[in-house]
Amino acid sequence: MRAVLLAHPAGHSLSPVLQNAAFEAAGLDVTYEAWDVPPERLAATVAALRDDRSVLGANVTVPHKRTVMATLDGLDPDARAIGAVNVLRRTEAGLVGGNSDGAGFLRSLAEAGLDPAGRSVLLVGAGGAARAVGWSLAARGVASLSVANRTFETAEDLVAAWRQSFPKLRPRAVPTDELGEAVAVSDVVVNATSVGMERGGVDPDESPLPASAWAGGPDRWAVDLVYRPRVPRFLRDADAAGLRTIGGLGMLLHQGAVAFEAWTGRPAPVAEMRAALHAALAGDPPDALRDRPSERDRP
Repeated sequence: MRAVLLAHPAGHSLSPVLQNAAFEAAGLDVTYEAWDVPPERLAATVAALRDDRSVLGANVTVPHKRTVMATLDGLDPDARAIGAVNVLRRTEAGLVGGNSDGAGFLRSLAEAGLDPAGRSVLLVGAGGAARAVGWSLAARGVASLSVANRTFETAEDLVAAWRQSFPKLRPRAVPTDELGEAVAVSDVVVNATSVGMERGGVDPDESPLPASAWAGGPDRWAVDLVYRPRVPRFLRDADAAGLRTIGGLGMLLHQGAVAFEAWTGRPAPVAEMRAALHAALAGDPPDALRDRPSERDRP
């Protein structure tokens, strides 16, 4: 049996490391492969997966999380509400799309000691991952949710859908000239863009926010979905300003665990998956910051 990742590009992904460790630990004869699928080949690739009974399921990532929806036989309610898919599983009805990003994100926050309920959150980015993260935060009961994006209209379209589903929350899009103010009044700032990603991102030493935007304060958090490098510029700037930080490795781990459980019906071997990720990243430059809160905040 096989499971696959549909991505473009695909070479930078650690999902094969993560899932192959999980299948081995669970004693399952399944291999996980990363496929580089250009957008024009997506529909044909999904059709081939549908016909190939040796494929257990699939992950979907950039740039296919939204466009893949039109190629599937069904959608889970959460994926339909979020408007993005990152997990495909085989059912009697065909290939059904789900979303493990939101659940994985919340698990990673809980593991780091952050409960977003009742907090004000600024989400930077409006792509597929941002959709899942924002939806999960709204459903978790944040006090306020704002979205900043390079293209304001994209952020506005996103929050318009959330306003219908969460009318009491009243999420808002943030214009560029109000970004500094939005950062200052937010308890949690989340980078859901690819800016700062070492491979496949905009620039590995850039941040979606200027260093001057950060201001410290009690129990303020910065969360980055980027996991390579382990400590991107976004988190370095936030840490320097006194915020607590969470890197993207935890979300990668836990969304992968949710996907494994969806494919197999078994609990994910999280410890073995985590060990495989750390081993794969062992050659990265060491740093005091990791995928956890800053050391200054530990008892």
